[in-house]
Amino acid sequence: MSKPGLPQGTRDFGAETVYKRQFIFNTIRSVFECYGYEPLETPAMENLDTLLGKYGDEGDKLIFKILNNGLDHTAKKEAARAAFENILSGKNDKAITERALRYDLTIPFARYVAMHHAGIIFPYRRYQLQPVWRADRPQKGRYREFFQCDADVVGSRSLLNEVELTQIYLSVFERLGIEVEVRINHRKILSGLAELCGGAEYTTAITTAIDKLDKIGIEKVKEELGGKSLGSKAIGIIEKYLQITGSEVEKINQVSQLLPTTSTQSAVSDLGSIMKHFEGNDKIILDFSLARGLNYYTGIIFEVRARDVQIGSIGGGGRYDDLTGLFGLPGIPGVGISFGVDRIYDVMEELKLFPATVKRSTQILFFNLGEEAADKSFELAQELRLENIRCELYHEPAKFDKQFKYAEKKHIPFVVIIGNEELVSGKAKLKILESGKQEELLFGDLKERLKKI
Repeated sequence: MSKPGLPQGTRDFGAETVYKRQFIFNTIRSVFECYGYEPLETPAMENLDTLLGKYGDEGDKLIFKILNNGLDHTAKKEAARAAFENILSGKNDKAITERALRYDLTIPFARYVAMHHAGIIFPYRRYQLQPVWRADRPQKGRYREFFQCDADVVGSRSLLNEVELTQIYLSVFERLGIEVEVRINHRKILSGLAELCGGAEYTTAITTAIDKLDKIGIEKVKEELGGKSLGSKAIGIIEKYLQITGSEVEKINQVSQLLPTTSTQSAVSDLGSIMKHFEGNDKIILDFSLARGLNYYTGIIFEVRARDVQIGSIGGGGRYDDLTGLFGLPGIPGVGISFGVDRIYDVMEELKLFPATVKRSTQILFFNLGEEAADKSFELAQELRLENIRCELYHEPAKFDKQFKYAEKKHIPFVVIIGNEELVSGKAKLKILESGKQEELLFGDLKERLKKI
């Protein structure tokens, strides 16, 4: 029999890890709800047609397709072989697969809004904390199954939404203790760059190449652009664009001069409206190399990076002014952000940022010293549980040494000892393991004493 294992890019989470992850989730959730966002959950799988074509060619390749159940085994072998050939060549074939695991939370959200818009009060603010799946190559900070935490608002074009989402990022990471940079750009600036370099048809090629700048460097980006039929003049403009530096005001002036297009000037105005809310805040950075490879972004785009750990982005998002139009409901603007919880967890582990109080294990262990004593201990434990005090009764009678070792291994701070002697006196022994101090308490006083400590 082979040893049990896990699919690559997936993980098990023990109690300690789950407590830490819940700490992150609860921190993010509390900030979302402070800003009026409401929870939403959608299915793990979507119809494949819902997902395909929404993330660009690179994204489509990473969608986990689900094999149809109940395949028609009487179908001709040639037809089945042709269907599999379609799948292997990157095409879809409904004879093989009609569904897929969700790639992100934004497209399912857009699908939800399109289906339920008649009953939604706009602007609609929703947050969603659920796992997503990507057929990516596993590496540090990159998994095939991971959680996303999204906040989106649809039905409003106001840039105050972008300002609030930026502030949500700052608030969450301040509470988590992570020093971050929130990088901001505008897709219309990238559109203006494409206009100047040959036309709108080059937008996807340019943004896809620029999005790889951090990973492959400027020379490889230029090489990739050359392979997309862009001439040396256009590549030179893009190189100048990527070399824009200085203060936030200087960057805006430089991009206005380099790209004197209508779309660029509109984008510059938007960026100025947002940046005025964060004057003097060095955590908010204009980054014109930021592209965010997803095709559906149309306006402001965000990316968050930890300053003290090299792990890639730990958050990102942007404006998508017609995402629901993909599902037959045009004209509903939206903007949203996402938190990469798994990378945030890795950052907090590396920097030792989790509070010592995060682990919520048993607080009190009642020793098991025989049937009659155990019955009394169980009765008292139930009283404590009604007060939300976490306690357990050792599962069987055992020597003191064994029960003490159990408490120490589980980091249980208090033990309550009730044996025959204590049953007669009506007093329990309460021992504090860290200090070794012990006190005797009437059974009736035990609850109030433990509530205090």
